[in-house]
Amino acid sequence: MATVAHEPVKQAMNRIRVLSADEEARRLAFVRERALRDEVSLLNEAKREGRAEGREEGREEGRAEGREEGREEVARNLIAMNLLTDEQIAAASGLKEVEVKSLRDR
Repeated sequence: MATVAHEPVKQAMNRIRVLSADEEARRLAFVRERALRDEVSLLNEAKREGRAEGREEGREEGRAEGREEGREEVARNLIAMNLLTDEQIAAASGLKEVEVKSLRDR
């Protein structure tokens, strides 16, 4: 690299030599580099936490949907048996009476 003839490259290399020789400039460069790495680490950790929270929320939503589907299935089965009133089916399934009527009308 010492034989580089292009003037801007020579100037850049001289600037690097000057900065490398300056203890305070090296310390500042080190601190800046460490701060940048810390920022990347914090962002990656935040992403991991966000994904974990999203998965947990998705599981909870899935469970709630599954419970609702289960209640509707129980109500449909009881409707098919044709032995109980809508009020009794609502009490047995955990649905509201209007929801049972809606299922019966389908």
